[in-house]
Amino acid sequence: MTTKSELIVEHSTLALLVVDSQRKILFLNQAAEELLQISANRALGSLFTDLVALEYDDDHNTLVRQITLERFGEESILVDCTTIPNSRIDSNGEVIIQLQRVDQQLRLLREEQLIEQSNASEEMLQGLAHEIKNPLGGLRGAAQLLERELTDDNLKEYTNIIISEADRLQRLLDRMAGPKDAPKMEPTNIHQLLERAATLILNDDVNGKASGNRVEIERDYDPSIPLLYADGDQLIQALLNIVRNAAQSMNYLGVITVRTRIRNGTFCAVEIEDCGPGIPDELQMSIFLPMVTTRAEGRGLGLSISQSIIQHHNGILECSSQPGKTLFTILIPLEDHNE
Repeated sequence: MTTKSELIVEHSTLALLVVDSQRKILFLNQAAEELLQISANRALGSLFTDLVALEYDDDHNTLVRQITLERFGEESILVDCTTIPNSRIDSNGEVIIQLQRVDQQLRLLREEQLIEQSNASEEMLQGLAHEIKNPLGGLRGAAQLLERELTDDNLKEYTNIIISEADRLQRLLDRMAGPKDAPKMEPTNIHQLLERAATLILNDDVNGKASGNRVEIERDYDPSIPLLYADGDQLIQALLNIVRNAAQSMNYLGVITVRTRIRNGTFCAVEIEDCGPGIPDELQMSIFLPMVTTRAEGRGLGLSISQSIIQHHNGILECSSQPGKTLFTILIPLEDHNE
């Protein structure tokens, strides 16, 4: 008898398997057969842990990177293994598992780079925070004095933005310059943060005022995404840096597409896509390092800051680029903190 889990797996193009509560393989689709180099008839009844060098806990939402997959009659390969949460569709405890192949050399290089980038970013950001705090206080004070002199409420809206952003940056800098406490996690609406970032980008001085250029932001939101547990001040800075980077890459002329999705039921995926010239090949592997930039007037800190913030949220920040299209993808875990 075909179960609901098997129906879902059979019609997917991803490499998916169904295992029971004892981790025996009950079903796998054609994509999984090709990845495992084994027929369904031969795999059925085998223990999943006989194929994968991994002890996993299927009671929790899990993403495990760079695990060894033993294939019958073939050399072993590396895969990312995801236990899809909430996939206990049937009462007998069946679970859906997704496998995605990883290039070993690229993965090792990438992990080394992430460590290097993270260490360099931490030192750079702490020093930068101390340098910015004093002039930021002066900026806020000037905005308050200006607000008192203004009689036009429309103009006061802009001073309110300056004061609000100065306060947010002050809180962010206090955390960056002080002890490395964990982010202040609270229920956070990711779409509200994205809208705030979009508003700030559209109010950038350069956006359409001097040159006549105008950036457009298209939204493609998934309304089913639940509240995330995140530090709103930090996360909006990460989003703002990436969206502003996209706008600057197009000289504020073009379309930025911002979309949100639930990825495998495990992550909130935020994709920020621009139609700019793309990132040069020689910079793509180092784009998150401090001081790496494609702009003559740039300082190369925005993406480094964003990566550091996303990592503090146990998330992943990735980039793919080609001429005419650059895509930044943020993956933030969907976690239940009420347990």
